[in-house]
Amino acid sequence: MRYIALLVLTFSVMANMSSELSDLALFSGRISSYSKKAKLLRFKISFENVKFLNKGDNVEFWGEHQDLNKCKGKVLARSSDYLLVKVRAYQRCNEISPFAMGRYFKISSIDLKNNIDTAKKLTAILLKKRLALQSKIGRNDKLIATYLQRVEATNNRYEILRRKLEAEWRDELTRLEEDHLEIVRNNDGLKIRLNETSHKLEVYQVEDTNLVKDRWSLDPNIYITK
Repeated sequence: MRYIALLVLTFSVMANMSSELSDLALFSGRISSYSKKAKLLRFKISFENVKFLNKGDNVEFWGEHQDLNKCKGKVLARSSDYLLVKVRAYQRCNEISPFAMGRYFKISSIDLKNNIDTAKKLTAILLKKRLALQSKIGRNDKLIATYLQRVEATNNRYEILRRKLEAEWRDELTRLEEDHLEIVRNNDGLKIRLNETSHKLEVYQVEDTNLVKDRWSLDPNIYITK
């Protein structure tokens, strides 16, 4: 039973992949002009993914109910409404499905599928890039919108700091002034005490001798102490 279920799941996945491949590689068109001599067919087309079909891409086309008789060609030019195809075996294809104005054909291109797959991968990358850019823009928009609020908050914060600093500055100046006055008072007191001490030194100073030299002569050798 498990084996059967696995087979069913595998076939389902393969069917979905095949369906996706068919959907992306398949489109349709009607002949709007043709040239046997130039081996050219111009199809009138209408589908959005035509923009992924490039010059030089290979295509296959066939008439209704002629899936087994596909013709091959190469894209020479395309617009949003027309596809110009160079048919390799023009005569054989014309015999299998005669070309006529307005005739309906199914067209497929593996190159178209590959180009779309590449576009999908690129789209996934671009979506992630866009999401990242939108996120950055959103953050920047928020910063831009709140600029004035952030400026005001910064001003308020530094205003508080300024007031605090000014208060500390005033307190420091006050302390310096008080210290200065205290030092001046102390210094004045010290000067008074110094003067008092000097005066007492003069009062209580004791001379080394009570006798002095009598300088009665010009000759110091004959001075006498008395």
